Amino acid sequence: MSKTLAAILGGAAGVVALVGIGIFLIWFCLFRKKNLSRTSETGSSDPSTREEGRHVVELSLRELREARRFDMEELSHATNNFNDKNLIGVGKFGKVYKGLLNDGMLVAVKKRPGAPTQEFVDEVRYLSPIQHRNIVTLLGYCQENNMQFLIYEYVPSGSVSSHLYGSSQFSDGKLEFKHRLSIALGAAKGLAHIHSLSPRLVHKDFKTANVLVDENYIAKVADAGLRNFLGRVDVAGPSSQVTVDEIYLAPEVREFRRFSDKSDIFSFGVFLLELLCGQEAAESKSPNSSQNLVEWVQNTEDYSTFSSIVDQRLGTRFTGEGMEEFIKLMVRCVDPWSERRPAMSYVVMELDRILEKEMTLTTVMGEGTPTVTLGSQLFKASSK
Repeated sequence: MSKTLAAILGGAAGVVALVGIGIFLIWFCLFRKKNLSRTSETGSSDPSTREEGRHVVELSLRELREARRFDMEELSHATNNFNDKNLIGVGKFGKVYKGLLNDGMLVAVKKRPGAPTQEFVDEVRYLSPIQHRNIVTLLGYCQENNMQFLIYEYVPSGSVSSHLYGSSQFSDGKLEFKHRLSIALGAAKGLAHIHSLSPRLVHKDFKTANVLVDENYIAKVADAGLRNFLGRVDVAGPSSQVTVDEIYLAPEVREFRRFSDKSDIFSFGVFLLELLCGQEAAESKSPNSSQNLVEWVQNTEDYSTFSSIVDQRLGTRFTGEGMEEFIKLMVRCVDPWSERRPAMSYVVMELDRILEKEMTLTTVMGEGTPTVTLGSQLFKASSK
């Protein structure tokens, strides 16, 4: 009798469970249908719901790669106790050392005095998951003994500025026009990637010295978001004496401290200008000119005069068509009016097109004698 009763009770419980599941499924379907109908009346989903879902996905992806917390002892050992022989530069964050970790990985260690803060850790956790072929990866951090450290992947061949006009061992290396186009395209892809993030990340300190190249001359954008670690950074207003770093700042940044993706594009335009002329954009076009190179570009309407600023080290190993299109893109990027500057996605598309055409019209990079238009013949028939 007891077995029969148990069987009856078990069956009843199963029926109740099935009924409950059925009710839940009906409710879920009706609820989902209601939400879909509410958000599809205009043919698109509710932006707030879409944004919330995107942030959830972002958080999940970020958790896949947690920023590593390094010990100061390991960093000290990696840099030979921060020996000056390992010092490879000094930037806004502080001194930069080359280091070799215990696992054999080469790193760049940025070091500065600073008390430990949670904001510092949060910023590292926000930036370190950003992974892209054309961005220098932030590997982790350390906060000990009132010192703060940022640990990045090491990029072996230095900055583009050192290749163009620096005093390092790379400054004598000659970069052909196609090399420069390829570097510009890589850097543009890096910036386009951070601009595509949600929320959007603005570099705020893009310059030629912050574009590094590896052993294969693949460009990597360095220090993306580094200004976020520095707190409020005062930006000087308009002045006739523009410093090397200030030359990269868009007019709206210098005047109103208004950073945006369009201010990054202005900085990128200055980078293109330095690739073109092989010198710092803060310099004057000639000893008799009071204008720096950016101001000269902004005030020059006759494209035929641009041949006078093309880096002479390029010789004649480029096509007039490719050079002209490159200059026109550069001029658009340094437009004083932010709304007239192109989006970085457009810049990537244009540089890719120019490079592909240049490769098609000339021989393999560095080999043979490509078809060229002499510098003196550039832009004769062109007008702005």
